[in-house]
Amino acid sequence: MDSLQKQIVEEMMVTPEINPQEEIRRSIDFMKSYLKKHSFLKSLVLGISGGQDSTLLGKLAQMAINEMNEESGSADYAFYAVRLPYGEQGDAEDAIDAVEFIDPTVSMTVNVQPAVDASVEALKKSGIELSDFVKGNEKARERMKVQFAIAAMKDGIVLGTDHSAEAVTGFYTKYGDGAADIVPLFRLNKRQGKKLLMELGCPEHLYNKKPTADLEEDRPQIPDEEALGVTYDQLDDYLEGKEVPLEAKKAIEGHYLKTQHKRHLPVTVFDDFWK
Repeated sequence: MDSLQKQIVEEMMVTPEINPQEEIRRSIDFMKSYLKKHSFLKSLVLGISGGQDSTLLGKLAQMAINEMNEESGSADYAFYAVRLPYGEQGDAEDAIDAVEFIDPTVSMTVNVQPAVDASVEALKKSGIELSDFVKGNEKARERMKVQFAIAAMKDGIVLGTDHSAEAVTGFYTKYGDGAADIVPLFRLNKRQGKKLLMELGCPEHLYNKKPTADLEEDRPQIPDEEALGVTYDQLDDYLEGKEVPLEAKKAIEGHYLKTQHKRHLPVTVFDDFWK
């Protein structure tokens, strides 16, 4: 393992072997500890897409909330599972199945299409016509805006699904799905998240589903692996310190170097990042 791979592995905090039960407990305890430390907080909010990551985090969040209510002898705490389609969701059945598996305190749906289309039209009238790709970023940011609005009204925080195989590539929208208060899955790679879902008894079709951000209308349901030019198995192997094919290594490190700004807070004159 060369120096750059070693640096990336250390930064992404992935360990080659995990105990799924221990990692489930670790994420639940992390969320509970955050709520207990900030006693004014009463809820957790997460967008549910029907993909592996939000299904996993949603289930863990509801487990944390259930324990908080049981320990406090109340029903003060709640988890809000929010479906956020842009119009009609192509894989809506998966999202419905994910919500059923999670069994959240509150399930709700907010269609982001009217807000996104209004923003796109307002920009167009001002002389800025968005590409399909940038419009996809608008969708991601609108979804996160909705989640923060719900959290603000329900004394809550927004959960982020970012895990280490996603973080290393920067495969998320800055201030969109990359924005959150806490990210309880960070340290896990994709295959490890799958192991946790299997341990939790998740329906097989949800954790075996081909990952997609599904933000582009010109390329609907485009698989993450096609967009990234590298497979999740290769990403996972790399993050576990294993050797991967040279082309995959170059792709992973290229994504990492180009997206460093996404993993950094807004830059000040005191940061070395910009120099």
